[in-house]
Amino acid sequence: MKNVLKTLMIIVLTIGVSVATTLYVVRHTEPSVVIGQSTIEGDSASLPLAYARFSSLPQAGETDFTQAAELSVNAVVHVKTTYKSQQMFQTDPLLEFFFGRPQQQRQPAPQASGSGVIITADGYIVTNNHVIDKAEKIEVVLNDKREFVATLVGTDPNTDIALLKIEAENLPIIAVGNSDDLRVGEWVLAVGNPFNLTSTVTAGIVSAKARNINIISSDMKIESFIQTDAAVNPGNSGGALVNTRGELVGINTAIASQTGSYSGYSFAVPTSIMTKVVSDIKQYGVVQRAILGVQIQEITDQLRKEKNLPTLQGAYIAGVVDGSAAKEAGVEVGDVVTAINSQRVTTGSELQEQIGRYRPGDKIELTLLRDGKQLTLTAELRNKNGNTAIVEKNRSLDVLGADFEAISVNTARSLGLRNGVEVKALKKGALQKSGIKQGYVIVKANGERVTSTEQLQQIMNNALQADAQEHVIFLSGMYPNGQVAHYAVALD
Repeated sequence: MKNVLKTLMIIVLTIGVSVATTLYVVRHTEPSVVIGQSTIEGDSASLPLAYARFSSLPQAGETDFTQAAELSVNAVVHVKTTYKSQQMFQTDPLLEFFFGRPQQQRQPAPQASGSGVIITADGYIVTNNHVIDKAEKIEVVLNDKREFVATLVGTDPNTDIALLKIEAENLPIIAVGNSDDLRVGEWVLAVGNPFNLTSTVTAGIVSAKARNINIISSDMKIESFIQTDAAVNPGNSGGALVNTRGELVGINTAIASQTGSYSGYSFAVPTSIMTKVVSDIKQYGVVQRAILGVQIQEITDQLRKEKNLPTLQGAYIAGVVDGSAAKEAGVEVGDVVTAINSQRVTTGSELQEQIGRYRPGDKIELTLLRDGKQLTLTAELRNKNGNTAIVEKNRSLDVLGADFEAISVNTARSLGLRNGVEVKALKKGALQKSGIKQGYVIVKANGERVTSTEQLQQIMNNALQADAQEHVIFLSGMYPNGQVAHYAVALD
């Protein structure tokens, strides 16, 4: 009996100790919610009695941009431009008679700066057209402080891209990535020289893609920008937008701001556009612009209801140009283009971007919706003249029908000019038809000062690329006898 009583007492004491221990732990332990490996402490009086543990969620590690910055910062350059200064002349003929031709009063040459990206080890550099537009001199400063005078290889105002060249070797470059692979929310870095602060790196995310903000004034503009919230300011233009792997995915071009400084929105030309433009400039000297020949309208909910469209995604065809690639392929007003060569198209900007990747003569497959049914059509893209010919670099000067040569120092001095291009060996062509004679010195073309035959070539190319029924270039200059003459030269 004594043994039984001892056993019962031990059991009771054990139960009592267990209950007391449990009550003590409950009363003196703060509840917590565990999310991954992070613990959020809470007050037992304010949290519910049931607690959730989300240990299956992935851990959010720290984002490290150091490698991407190291891979890109040395390949981003500082682009400095110098423009012609304004010259002030006394024009009183009486004073000139007694005292001779007055001395020129020169204002300091205006300067500006931007950024550029080295894409080849032998010195090809991509920047924005607006960074170097109308510049008299272009200088490039590398991250290691070496300085070079750059040559303008070519420009494309339709995409705001320009290609420069410096004479150097073994330069650091950025690997060109595929901007199509970018996703909204992905981290990116903007590398450039804002406010002359060289080698500046900022970070943000991709806020949107295929954004059209109507900042390019060209008639054949292609706007399909990458929008980010990486801080970009004046001086960043032409710089690199890179992903976290250090690959170039865009050329920083513009900001949306009421003040002229960064306000949270910046825009970059995607490499999908840049790569094609640069390739054309290097190969042909001018961009080969392919045209589908349609008028595009964005699909809104109102348009969808009005036209009884089956989708809000795609590019609505509001018009088809007679004799165009689209017309020949069978595209009709009311069609909705949803893909180009199986690449999805959700907006008019994306359609422009896709077409901008091709050249005249390329054949593409158009996927579209018509009356609720999906169709696939094949179109052979054409140029602005309605054919598939490639525009060669020297075509514009051939059209003019002359040989050209930069004026000599003696000629410049005798005419009171700093520079110009002289018409040599006049042949049958546009200049002769316009009444221009051999020896004529071209000082300006379409309002731009002409400093070299290469610059004249580029102005001609831009004039031929313009979307117009007739292509005309306006020349201002003078003859060796000092006679000033102006001409309108038809290029077609």
